[in-house]
Amino acid sequence: MPQIVDPNIEQYAAEHSTAEPSELRAVAAETHEKFGGRAGMLTGHLEGAFLHSLVAISGARHVLEIGTFTGYSAIAMASALPPDGKLITLDVSLEHVEVALRHIEASPWADRILVRVGPALETLSTLDGPFDLVFIDADKTNYRNYYEAALPKLSERGVIAIDNVLWSGRVLDASDTSDDTRAIVELNDAIADDNRVECVMLPIRDGVSLVRLRS
Repeated sequence: MPQIVDPNIEQYAAEHSTAEPSELRAVAAETHEKFGGRAGMLTGHLEGAFLHSLVAISGARHVLEIGTFTGYSAIAMASALPPDGKLITLDVSLEHVEVALRHIEASPWADRILVRVGPALETLSTLDGPFDLVFIDADKTNYRNYYEAALPKLSERGVIAIDNVLWSGRVLDASDTSDDTRAIVELNDAIADDNRVECVMLPIRDGVSLVRLRS
């Protein structure tokens, strides 16, 4: 994945953040070994630490993740939940979930994580919420649908975190008409104009937007 932040700056930031837990290092190692180039979808140390801190600082107790991949972000967030907290993570890929489940079950936080397999929008329609944090990191063409489905399920102080909103800088390229790029650009524009919410876009890894309901 092309870098948004100077790689040396990102490395420096990683070296000056709390060390990556062994459980997450194991997820990352197997993901790179098993999936090669697809490992670029991995949340990674810095963003994982950011999500962990977001859960801890907000006091979130109920978390929804759309897009499990190999379980890195689910484990990172669940590790910051209180003992009675719950994280539901959704994915459609059995290949990815098989890896995620092994690492989740081997972690100290397995009792806080529920993996649901199937089309995320269908599963979302069966979940009542409210959720204190929703992390969206799945197929980009459905980002707008996931956002609209998640917004009514937020708790009063809940936050939606949306990954890949800078899309390796391709959001700046008006000539890029690929489905994924247009979907992200259109979502970014829609959120900026959405008077139901307040948002801030952060240049962390590939860009993360934080969205919350207006008071």
